[in-house]
Amino acid sequence: MKLHLITLLVLFGILNLQAQEYYFPERNVDWEVKSPENFKINSANLKEAVNFAEANEYSGSRDLRIAIVKGFEKEPFHKILGPTKKRGGPAGMILKKGYVVAQWGNTKRVDMTFSVTKSFLSTMAGLAEDEGIITNTKNLVGEYIWDGTFDGAHNSKITWEHLLQQNSAWSGELWGGKDWADRPPSNGDIDDWKLAIPKEPGTVMEYNDVRVNVLAYSLTHVWRKPMPLVLKEKIMDKIGASSTWRWFGYDNAWTEIDGLQMKSVTGGGHSGAGIFISTQDMARFGMLFLNNGKWKNERLISEGWIKKATTPSIPNANYGYMWWLNKKGARHWEGLSENIFYAAGFGGNFIIVDKENDVVVVTRWLEPSKVGEFMTKVNAAF
Repeated sequence: MKLHLITLLVLFGILNLQAQEYYFPERNVDWEVKSPENFKINSANLKEAVNFAEANEYSGSRDLRIAIVKGFEKEPFHKILGPTKKRGGPAGMILKKGYVVAQWGNTKRVDMTFSVTKSFLSTMAGLAEDEGIITNTKNLVGEYIWDGTFDGAHNSKITWEHLLQQNSAWSGELWGGKDWADRPPSNGDIDDWKLAIPKEPGTVMEYNDVRVNVLAYSLTHVWRKPMPLVLKEKIMDKIGASSTWRWFGYDNAWTEIDGLQMKSVTGGGHSGAGIFISTQDMARFGMLFLNNGKWKNERLISEGWIKKATTPSIPNANYGYMWWLNKKGARHWEGLSENIFYAAGFGGNFIIVDKENDVVVVTRWLEPSKVGEFMTKVNAAF
């Protein structure tokens, strides 16, 4: 009996060591740094990748109000509707099994992160499904949101999955933003865009912030609380994130739930707002996904959700539930693992998860067209 107990204890110890394979930093402590050589990483190649990131800063203005206006000048009626913030210089972290093997710039500085916010928003939907607030992402959103947002022959066909994969073709106006005016086609003019017949939900992926904000609005109503509060309680506090991150909505984006006025946040920052966050807090979020939804030994997100979120959509093999995927397609990084997935935002903000190498990479203000080349250099170090 005693021998059997000892065997069990030894086995438990082995399993526990396996569970602690990754390093998870505590709150308010300096992240543990290890030499690349500890993981048989080529330090010269890794340094070359870091130098490349520092040398290829996003070419837009550091005054992000200027960068936003210039970046979206083709959109009719485009305005800054929410908070913005002047940005810092290039910054980033490369983590191997949770340990810092390279970092550059000010990793504690809080900056706008633009469409990286979408991957956080997607996670709010995942938590809702995990907790049964949403039964299934295949459900029609109109079964949950009955205030007219999903009325009509077209919008009534839209599911949560359509919104998450950005192929909903939702038609309407929210917070003053018109769906047809957000990132319009390069051909035609306003009359063509206004009169275009909406595509069938689920058939064509269209990057569109108005429709993403409809998802944020809908999630706010099913959770019955603001999304920043859900994110803080369910994720950020539990992964030891700092108190410096913020999630904003547009100035006029107020909705009433249970007699309380709540701000409905945005899923990006191309009209201002979105998540403002440090590189280090982004890296913590990436580590949660590297470890299949667990922080240390605590399950925060189901593995089932992460699998769904990183499954290619039918209209776009490079896109899942608001995570970009390195599958064969227009955005494929040649020579790199097809299991890589990442959050991407305007101005070169990325959280990249490479499970095959046990790596998380965060970059800020890297020229977006250079990220594939940068990741090729990172991969060469391994």
